[in-house]
Amino acid sequence: MMRNVTVAATQMIGGWNVDENIARGERLVRDAAAKGAQIILLQELFERNYFCQKQKPDYLAFATTVAENKAVAHFTKIAKELNVVLPISIYEKAGNCLYNSVVIIDADGENLGTYRKSHIPDGPGYSEKYYFTPGDTGFKVFATKYAKIGVGICWDQWFPECARSMALMGAELLFYPTAIGSEPHDPTISSRDHWQRTQQGHAAANLMPLIASNRIGTETEGDYHITFYGSSFIADETGAKVQEAGETEEAVLVHTFDLDAVAATRRAWGIFRDRRIDLYGAVLTKDGETKQPTTQGGN
Repeated sequence: MMRNVTVAATQMIGGWNVDENIARGERLVRDAAAKGAQIILLQELFERNYFCQKQKPDYLAFATTVAENKAVAHFTKIAKELNVVLPISIYEKAGNCLYNSVVIIDADGENLGTYRKSHIPDGPGYSEKYYFTPGDTGFKVFATKYAKIGVGICWDQWFPECARSMALMGAELLFYPTAIGSEPHDPTISSRDHWQRTQQGHAAANLMPLIASNRIGTETEGDYHITFYGSSFIADETGAKVQEAGETEEAVLVHTFDLDAVAATRRAWGIFRDRRIDLYGAVLTKDGETKQPTTQGGN
């Protein structure tokens, strides 16, 4: 048996003009589709600049419902036209809560549902706790036309529990849209290699290909600026990078995986067969000892 699926990671510079960014994204999607890609990933919050560098009340108005979101409406048509699957990152308004979300658009234009970012970071230049409510969807796997996919968002990618959960739920491919770069408070810090290696570890530990898209360019907010380091990549089921973009240029990365062959390799290794869930109680605690009450979503 052979089930080939072609995936794409993209990266592009940001900007404040939503329509221009959607047009940039469409150009990359069309380029990827022309190269045979069937599932195409755009970066996190690509509609505008990464607005979380500073806490500004006016920026809270950027959030929209899924139904009102320009990018979702636009790329729904593109997905159907090109017969491709598109995870679309948006700033979502739902009731009185605001989420960092990804809407999964299937190849026929159907909205398969929304994943809301579970892990919300907070640090100099990355003040996301001000803008986003911790996601309440839990980790999700979406049965698209071409594959069952799991999608995490940026900070989620540092947590092995996220990738493992999606793998246990039946994901065949892992996708992570991202916005990460320099640290405004300390220009000597570079997390680029660490960022890649962490996700390569998820691919290797779960024997599952992983696709990560980051942004490029320098964005300034008052006395802060972040230079996003691109370096989007695709890793195979062993964690090896099979495609990688540079740090400064726009890019479309394309790679084909035989998902039946990957599944056979995953079974042969016995990683999921040999799991000892009876010994993993410490994972459900914060201090290694005290079990926390079960709640929906995260805090």
